[in-house]
Amino acid sequence: MFIKPKLAIEDFDYVLPDEQIAYSPAPNRSGSKLLIWDQTIKAESTYSHIAAFIPANATMIFNNSKVIAARILFEKINTNNEKGKSTIEIFCLEPTEKYTPVLLAMQATRKVEWNCLVGGAKKWKEDVLIKEVEINDTTIKISARKLKQDAGKYIIEFSWDHPTIHFSEILNSIGNIPLPPYIQRKASEEDKDRYQTTYAIEEGSVAAPTAGLHFNKEVFISLDEKNIHQKYLTLHVGAGTFMPVKSATIDEHEMHAEFIEVNIALIKYLLENVNKLDAPIIAVGTTSLRTLESVYWLGVKAFLFFQQHHKNISLNDLNLLQWDAYNLIEHCISVQDALNTLSDLLSANNTDILITKTQLMVTPGYTFKICDALVTNFHQPKSTLLLIVAAIAGEDWKAIYEHAITNKYRFLSYGDGCLFWIRPLVM
Repeated sequence: MFIKPKLAIEDFDYVLPDEQIAYSPAPNRSGSKLLIWDQTIKAESTYSHIAAFIPANATMIFNNSKVIAARILFEKINTNNEKGKSTIEIFCLEPTEKYTPVLLAMQATRKVEWNCLVGGAKKWKEDVLIKEVEINDTTIKISARKLKQDAGKYIIEFSWDHPTIHFSEILNSIGNIPLPPYIQRKASEEDKDRYQTTYAIEEGSVAAPTAGLHFNKEVFISLDEKNIHQKYLTLHVGAGTFMPVKSATIDEHEMHAEFIEVNIALIKYLLENVNKLDAPIIAVGTTSLRTLESVYWLGVKAFLFFQQHHKNISLNDLNLLQWDAYNLIEHCISVQDALNTLSDLLSANNTDILITKTQLMVTPGYTFKICDALVTNFHQPKSTLLLIVAAIAGEDWKAIYEHAITNKYRFLSYGDGCLFWIRPLVM
């Protein structure tokens, strides 16, 4: 019988001094501190020397999602008894189902629909907000219309009067980089560069996959010199990554769902290389880890569906819900069988890429199937990201974080990080 993990969120709390929150990036990407943990704290260094702590032939897997300028400001002229102007902020979270996957929404012309948060919604009384912008020496009129409201979120239709301009161009022209909510300042020119990984390609995230912010050209050269392989996948980070756990126990918390994209070449690569002690798979960031682990469980779901129905599951029906991993664990399906099933399913559908959503929640007690190690930042108290660290390090997470606070590590998105070995390192 399936039982949800019933963990008190208070057990994952700690005191984070404000002066150790990194409100701005370090002077150099790879200059941030790096703590190495392998069943205990083994070493301290910087990201510039991360290759020294990883064996040759290992594989590091990065999330290549790109942060979009998701915050759009509209000004409206006040009427009646109100004076001056009011600013209404629209925060694009994710496109509606009609415009998914995310790439479809970013390439949309003339109009698109997004699920959004709206700041100053009470001041938005007219039907349409309008903004003008210059793109390619042409004045474009952009309109925003509220279509529906539900649970504090809005479906907003954006439209513009130019037949070939894409929505990605609209955002790049009028949008602002969405810094984490605890950074109470406007995004600067420096943020446009530093709150983005150097390898970001696939537009769609509203928050950076922050572990990757530390990797610059010099770090990648050092990885190549040691024959440490680099592979890429995509998870579009949603605003839910910053949502605090408000329930008393974790089983009552609803994990946000996020779009993932994994190509068949990576799945086949994993088939050949997973679970090799001398060639570990290292997830760079919790987003990469959740995607890699989701790939296994999606393969399990596809495998079981075929066994039960003697036909392939529809790719449209293949997604991962919050507790699927815990519900399916009793089936004991090998990584090879799961990945082979997923690879065959993609081939049968004449597609090279799996695009779906994952709601996977990793908590203490979770058994890792793909990942041998994780590179990650120091996370907020009582967060789902901290639960991932606790799933790896057990109760030792408290000593690790106490050590980091005592030794003046910088925390959160622009902060320092750790290399955690899930399985003991063999070098």
